[in-house]
Amino acid sequence: MGAQLRVYKRRIRSVTATKKITKAMEMIAASRIVKAQRQVAASTPYATELTRAVTAVATGSTTKHPLTTEAETPVRAAVLLITSDRGLAGGYSSNAIKAADQLTERLRGEGKEVDTYIVGRKGVAYYGFRERRIVESWTGFTDNPTYADAKKIAAPLIGAVQQDTAEGGVDELHIVFTEFVSMLTQTPVQHRLLPLSLGETAEESAAKGEILPLFDFEPSAEDVLDALLPRYVESRIYNALLQAAASKHAATRRAMKSATDNAGELIKSLSRRANAARQAEITQEISEIVGGASALADATAGSDR
Repeated sequence: MGAQLRVYKRRIRSVTATKKITKAMEMIAASRIVKAQRQVAASTPYATELTRAVTAVATGSTTKHPLTTEAETPVRAAVLLITSDRGLAGGYSSNAIKAADQLTERLRGEGKEVDTYIVGRKGVAYYGFRERRIVESWTGFTDNPTYADAKKIAAPLIGAVQQDTAEGGVDELHIVFTEFVSMLTQTPVQHRLLPLSLGETAEESAAKGEILPLFDFEPSAEDVLDALLPRYVESRIYNALLQAAASKHAATRRAMKSATDNAGELIKSLSRRANAARQAEITQEISEIVGGASALADATAGSDR
């Protein structure tokens, strides 16, 4: 019985140490969410206005720019998947990977080849384990991305869009990331970045009562698009990285809170079992003492006779 009590006490110490770790990780994630939310709020208006500017330029000109004009028969698409470098975030990365798999299957069903670009070690490990082809990957900054990271990611993607498909280029650019809705809700989303869907953007502006401004282009609309569209892709990727970082921290906080609560329940259960074992041990010792005293009394009475 004493051995069983020692086992319970050892498990309680172990779970208590784990609870301290998960509680600390929960508090760290909660503190990082605030910073990530501020960065998302600061970058979203810039990305939105830049999208409106590009849409206005493309709509107000007759130039058929390769980054705004859809191919008649698209044959290849690029998919940028944003996951996390670290785990302990519940189903955060797996949900984004699932959304990317669904998008890939849809594009292949449309007869398009798919080139996959991945951000985050979780996505790289997933594709590597299944021996799936990755064109390029980036890791090490998903918790705190910067605009320089977004430029580094955007450069090869823009180059692939500008390159002819016969030489390995792509006709479309899609992005899959986890959108931060609230502390409790983070949703994997799919967006087509290029070619820019002018009709959808115009409809969104009309629904909001916005009117796209008219522009005069100097030196030409094509030159303006050449300058604007790389910035557009970079800003959208940067915003997606920030959204994904905030979502990851929220998922980590939720997962660590659940782990902390479960550890507390387990400690209570083990404490009850330890108390029961200690009571059983005390009862057994009392029974042995009483039994020994009774046996000694019987022996004394027998010798007196």
